Amino acid sequence: MTYPERKRCRWVNLKNPRYVAYHDTEWGVPVQDDHTLYELLILESFQAGLSWECVLNKRDAFRRAYDDFDPEKVVRYDEQKIASLLADPGLIRNRLKILASIRNSRIFLEIQQEYGSFYTYLKRFAGNDVIVEPYDLQTTSPLSDAISKDLYKRGMRFVGSTIIYSYLQAVGIINGHGTECDFLR
Repeated sequence: MTYPERKRCRWVNLKNPRYVAYHDTEWGVPVQDDHTLYELLILESFQAGLSWECVLNKRDAFRRAYDDFDPEKVVRYDEQKIASLLADPGLIRNRLKILASIRNSRIFLEIQQEYGSFYTYLKRFAGNDVIVEPYDLQTTSPLSDAISKDLYKRGMRFVGSTIIYSYLQAVGIINGHGTECDFLR
């Protein structure tokens, strides 16, 4: 459900109903579910060099092509599946990002195994409090630096500090709504 009468962050394209709905119902809402954490991690990695709106507009195609973001399936993608992903016009067809998504899926599963859940892994860095930092203040933080560094050390790719900062905003660890926004919690 969207809320037409409420003010939103300046970055929201009000002409894109998908973007408005994402802002109103998902972005910045704390996520503990590993399936959603995984989906957003993979999608954020595809954002590198692009806009989130571009990725969001392709989300349904990604869900279909990536087996509804099942990491157990993604880790088994072979050259034939990679070729089909590269040929799918509904996706971001970047071979390096696709290969990274498969590699990152394996590491995601390893982290789940090590910590019991990816959420527990993230909370190891972030603690239990939501960090309130309006989106226009910065694009990285010591928290995103630390998580990015650890994920990179484990072998993940396309997880730089800016991508991780955006991810932390998306999953509600950082509440990044602007001061002009009625959704600042």
